[in-house]
Amino acid sequence: MAHQDDERAAVRPIKRLVEDDFLGRPGVVGVDLGEKTARGRRTGELAIVVFVRRKGPAAQFTIPTDVLGVPTDVVEDSFSPHHTIASPEGVGGAERHDLLVGGIGIGPGRAIRFVPPDVPEPDDYVVAGTLGALVTPRRRLVVMGLTAFHVACVDDAWAVGDPMVHPSRVDGGHPVHDRVGALARAALSSRVDAAAILLTTPRHRAEVAELGPVRGHAGARVGQRVRKRGRTTGVTEGVVASTDAAITLDFGVGLGVRTLHDQIRIETPRFADHGDSGAVLLDDANRVVGLYLGGSGSRGFANPVQPVLDQLDVDLLTCGARGSPTPARGA
Repeated sequence: MAHQDDERAAVRPIKRLVEDDFLGRPGVVGVDLGEKTARGRRTGELAIVVFVRRKGPAAQFTIPTDVLGVPTDVVEDSFSPHHTIASPEGVGGAERHDLLVGGIGIGPGRAIRFVPPDVPEPDDYVVAGTLGALVTPRRRLVVMGLTAFHVACVDDAWAVGDPMVHPSRVDGGHPVHDRVGALARAALSSRVDAAAILLTTPRHRAEVAELGPVRGHAGARVGQRVRKRGRTTGVTEGVVASTDAAITLDFGVGLGVRTLHDQIRIETPRFADHGDSGAVLLDDANRVVGLYLGGSGSRGFANPVQPVLDQLDVDLLTCGARGSPTPARGA
């Protein structure tokens, strides 16, 4: 593992040298470090992995076979934010939790105007994602819920104080009777897609449904097993393939295409799906290592947790010895 870390550290500056150039080329949606594959088999060679929407002669031609001696590997895939959208007329029932914990559905109380190509027809739609964990501001003793920016804010018309509901309106929640909090803080930057919701209900606990109490936070490591509990796919686990991913995501509705750098990449079939954005990634010690934001059928991506906490200016709440919430100010 130490050898792999040293190898990545040596190649990382070369990858960053070409990262923005590659991401600006037509069809390129991600640049990362990973093991090169040839004819479907792993070669054991560290490469600059370039994700493209469609793999073919044109894509191969735009990406050199190596960069300063480091091989490249062109992989076909495409990524999207993993909130879920529905017409208010098409909502249905979903699990309802009397106690607010991580891993359950949440969404804005307001409807959002979507137009093609984000949706088939222009209309007002409702949005759902996942409440990841509980946090607290660093200079105030109140409880907030952590989720993704594109779940709580959605578009460029968001405002502090926007009501949030559980169950989400996608899942049949009522915009008034099921209100559990209000949007308090948000960050959409080059590394972070996150928001904090000031909870207005006293019924909450610093744990993740089905996975137990949150025990702190830590940095993600390549090769590490992680688990998450999301609104749509429930509990799944995967392996951290990289902490160096740079990806482009189209957030639509006034936000457009954004690039996020230094993201965690998780490899496993259907680690998450639409509606799981905002879930936290937990290591084997139940420490939060990331905040899930999107991906594809076989790859998921998450913000590293430390910049999320720093940009929202919050600390994670953990369960104390007697189950009481305690701010976690160290990894």
